[in-house]
Amino acid sequence: MNSDLITTHHLQRKAVVYIRQSSPHQVVSNQESLRLQYALSQRARDLGWHEAAIDVIDADLGLSGAAATYRQGFKDLVARVTLGEIGLILSIEVTRLARNCSDWYPLLDVCGHRGCLIADRDGIYDPGTPNGRLLLGLKGTISELELHTIRGRLTAGLLAKAERGELAQPLPAGFVRDPSGVVTKDPDRDVQDRVSLVFESFLSLRTAVRVMRSLHAGNLSLPSRDRHGEVCWKRPTIPAVTDMLKNPAYAGAQALSGNKPVRAPAEDAKADAGMENCREGQVSRLCKLGDL
Repeated sequence: MNSDLITTHHLQRKAVVYIRQSSPHQVVSNQESLRLQYALSQRARDLGWHEAAIDVIDADLGLSGAAATYRQGFKDLVARVTLGEIGLILSIEVTRLARNCSDWYPLLDVCGHRGCLIADRDGIYDPGTPNGRLLLGLKGTISELELHTIRGRLTAGLLAKAERGELAQPLPAGFVRDPSGVVTKDPDRDVQDRVSLVFESFLSLRTAVRVMRSLHAGNLSLPSRDRHGEVCWKRPTIPAVTDMLKNPAYAGAQALSGNKPVRAPAEDAKADAGMENCREGQVSRLCKLGDL
């Protein structure tokens, strides 16, 4: 441990422990990682900081490090370094701070200018020195490359499944998937009737706002799926009505990304068979895609 880099100048300022996990699921399921990150406060004490001089920033728990746009904790950290309040930043690894070089290198520049050290589980680095900046720069570049590698693996797997017709996307309310993987209408007549009512109302009223108002006037709820995939009933809102009207699944299309409807390949008999039952009784594809 390069503790000889720490001087009285650093100890007179704050030591900040930055804690982050990439998703809400990780926050709930990976408690050991959280424990290790919070334990960095003890490391700061071992390096000479008093308890009152150690701050913990954990506002970014559950947020990806791919960009700093929505990470208020990271923005506050950079602002405090700029003001000269921080003498040491501790993180379990540099990937916790940033997985994007456009965020990483400006932090190194500010730390180097303000004399702020950066520490991870491998050691302590001074971004103001050539060696320190070189090592931290390599760590940041590798971190960004890891993100692209992980995304590449996931995307390749999804595309391979889609080419075989085996990519099972979450189904909207009104559809169910049987044990063989074939998509059919939900046997619940209330769900079927409410979905049909939305499209029939839209064909006559012509706007999502009017459809929502007509549902409110009749004190009617809309079916949707919760995070567990179960059907639940909610009060109609403009986004809910719009999402239902624009969902390509109701027109017998397969959505591979976003709201872009993509027809299954003609030779993909499995995908066509899976959506065949979904077309019956629903708004025609021409009407659906033409009017919206």
